Amino acid sequence: MIPLRDKARARRLPLVTGLLIIANIYIFLKEIFLGSELKGIIYKYAVVPVAYLHPGTWTASQFISNGISLVSALFLHGGWLHLLGNMWYLWIFGDNVEDKLGHFKFLLFYILCGLIGNLAHIVTNINSNAPALGASGCIAGVLGAYFLLFPGAKIVTLLPLFIFWTVVEVPAFFFLGIWFLIQFLNGFFTLPGSKESAGGVAWWAHIGGFAGGLLFAFLFRLRKR
Repeated sequence: MIPLRDKARARRLPLVTGLLIIANIYIFLKEIFLGSELKGIIYKYAVVPVAYLHPGTWTASQFISNGISLVSALFLHGGWLHLLGNMWYLWIFGDNVEDKLGHFKFLLFYILCGLIGNLAHIVTNINSNAPALGASGCIAGVLGAYFLLFPGAKIVTLLPLFIFWTVVEVPAFFFLGIWFLIQFLNGFFTLPGSKESAGGVAWWAHIGGFAGGLLFAFLFRLRKR
């Protein structure tokens, strides 16, 4: 299922959503022109789980570097599809969540969900030295908040039916519920000890980010009441 747009209308201009999209695209364009330096930059500013949970890695400089990487990794992407997929979901779902939370709170929410996603990825991949990068945990947080705050909103969706494609309107709770189920099943089969491979996708960053989005949206609703 590919979302085309949602039918919930925001009252405020999604300034932070737009700026985040611009920032992510700008940083990715900078990545493209790094050439042979890119690999070193990725390992320095992406999240490498083995650097967080193994003894002997926590010198003062490593502590600072690890802290920076938890945030900087959220603005790096591994390719055009990775970037465009994340930004498309942010554009569709981010404006309404930003409208509910307000601009500053939405920015804080976005970063916190990304951090939770990164931490979830670290603890489920403790021996991995592969760099994890991307805004997927942040986007998953936005989806989690949307799931709770706009469950009945209609998502205009491109749906494959055998060899044909059709456009249908799907309730947000169904669309995002299916999305989360896919992430959870893939994440479950890539836990340590599983015979399956993660395939380069940080499934638990998605799961952690979504859970963070649900939690923060729930707290927001409680506070409003």
